[in-house]
Amino acid sequence: METREIAKKAKECSYRLLSLSSKEKDDILLKIASKISEKEKDLLKENEKDLSYAKGIGLSSALTDRLLLNEKRVGDMVSGIRAVALLPDPVFEVYDMTRRPNGMLVGKMRHPLGVIGIIYEARPNVTADAFSLCFKSSNSVILKGGSEALNSNKFIVNLIKDALGDLKDAIGFIEERGGVKELVSLKEYIDCIILRGGKRLIEEIGEGAKVPIISHGEGICHVYIDNEADLNMASEIAYNAKVQRPGVCNAMETLLVHSDIARDILPNLIKRLKDAGCEIRGDERVGEIVQNIIPTTEDDWKTEYLSLILSIKVVSSLDEAIFHINHYGSHHSDSIITNSYSKTLRFLKEIDSASVYVNVSTRFTDGFEFGLGAEIGTSTQKLHARGPMGLKELTSSKFIIFGEGQIRK
Repeated sequence: METREIAKKAKECSYRLLSLSSKEKDDILLKIASKISEKEKDLLKENEKDLSYAKGIGLSSALTDRLLLNEKRVGDMVSGIRAVALLPDPVFEVYDMTRRPNGMLVGKMRHPLGVIGIIYEARPNVTADAFSLCFKSSNSVILKGGSEALNSNKFIVNLIKDALGDLKDAIGFIEERGGVKELVSLKEYIDCIILRGGKRLIEEIGEGAKVPIISHGEGICHVYIDNEADLNMASEIAYNAKVQRPGVCNAMETLLVHSDIARDILPNLIKRLKDAGCEIRGDERVGEIVQNIIPTTEDDWKTEYLSLILSIKVVSSLDEAIFHINHYGSHHSDSIITNSYSKTLRFLKEIDSASVYVNVSTRFTDGFEFGLGAEIGTSTQKLHARGPMGLKELTSSKFIIFGEGQIRK
C-alpha cells in the first residue's frame, strides 16, 4: 500500500478511535501484550535476521545494541504495553474550568492529535511503545523504522494488526525508504511527525517538511561534580551515567569537575572508567592530574559518542559549568552533584535542558522511569512537548463552553 493510502486510512480510523471507551482500548492493549509474549521465540528469530543484516552492513555497536532483542527486552516491551493499559486515560479530560462574569463556563478538554507519524532507527521496542501510547491516547500512528530492524518491526506490527481487527488501520507501517519524504508532506492526513534519530536524520527530514515535527535529538548529556559534592556519590553517579549503557541518548558524554576537588576524585574515577573499557579524553587540567589520556579537541564537547568514550573538563566555578552545558549541550539531560541548596536552585533554573537532575544519574530520562508507562520519544525542543513524551503529550486541547442562552452585546 502506498504511503498516501496508508495515511488516508489512518486518518479515517482516527475518528473511529474517538468512540472507544477506555476499557475497550485497555482490553486491546492487554491482548497485544499477550500476543507478543506468546510469540516471543518467533520474534527473536526475526530479530536474528536483522542482527545478521546489521553485521553485514557494518552497523555501529551502539545501533546494534539498540537493535538487539532478548528475553528481557521482549519482557520489558510486554510490561510497557501493560503499564500503559493501567494508566489513566487523558482523552476528554476536562480541566481549567472557570465561570465568566456573564455566567458562561469556559474550560478545556484534552483531545487526540489525530494521526502521528514516527520515524526512528534501530530499536524494535519503539514499535510497541509508540503504538501503545498513541492508541491509548486515541491517535492513529504511522511507523517508519530503520531498514536494519525491518523484520522485527514487521512482525510486531502484524501482531498488533491481528489484535486490532477492524481497527487495523490505526497502525500503518512504511517499508520503503522513499516513503519518508511523502510522509512528511501529507499535511491533510498527518497531524504531527515525531523524529527519533541522529542530527543528520533530523536535518535531512526536517528540510521541506509540511507536517509539524517534534524531534528526539542528540543526547550530549553532562554530569557536573561540584566542590560541595559527596565524592563517593559523585563517583557512583558518574560511572553509572557513562558505563551502564553507553549507546543510548541519556548516557553522559561529558563530565565536568570543579577544580577544588578534581585531584581528589579524578584519579580513582578515571581508573575505574578505564577498567570498564572507557576511553578517556581530557582537557589540559585533567592531563595535569592523570597521565595517559587523550587531549580533547573542540569537537569533543559537541560529540554524542554513544560508546565508551568520555570527555572530561575541569572547571573553576558553577558559572563555568553552566555556560559549558548550555553552550555545548543538546538540551537533553544534565545533572549536578552537590550538597549546596543555593547551587542546586541555580542549576535547576539556569540549565536549559529538557531534564535537569540533582544528585541523580542522567540514565533515568525515560518515560517508564518517570512514571509515564513508556515513551514515544524525548523531545529536546520547547513547543508543545519537552522531555519524555507520554500520553498527555500526545494530546492537544480545545476550549469547551457551557451557557444558558448568553449572547454577546
